[in-house]
Amino acid sequence: MALEKILSIGGKPGLYKLITQTRSGFVGESLIDGKRITVGFRNNVSVLSEIAIYTLEEEVPLREVFQKIKDKENGGKTAVHHKDEKIKLEEYFFEILPNYDEDRVYASDIKKIIQWYNLLHDNGITEFAPAIEEESSEEE
Repeated sequence: MALEKILSIGGKPGLYKLITQTRSGFVGESLIDGKRITVGFRNNVSVLSEIAIYTLEEEVPLREVFQKIKDKENGGKTAVHHKDEKIKLEEYFFEILPNYDEDRVYASDIKKIIQWYNLLHDNGITEFAPAIEEESSEEE
């Protein structure tokens, strides 16, 4: 499943898989417990494929950050837990993305990225690289 079908919903924990669209919003299925919810268009919803992380030079798509984590962990889950200390999370993230903008990327963002990566990994969603190749071939 592609990141284009994975959603983060403001005020709701975890991630959701887009099931179907309705007239007033859409139906999402939690990757945590499989429960389905109906979400209106008024809710704050982000598609993972549209999220980027600030660096000192540019914005790096979240899929690239996930791929870097996957490469560092040899396809496994992260060595740190999203509830670890702030300094430990920042050190880990610095290894993944050494030029991330420390003024604009907060510890809460790093926690969320690590939590999302592990949640995607638990659900067998670990293919981030093919979408990168498609994007780069479109740009050329």
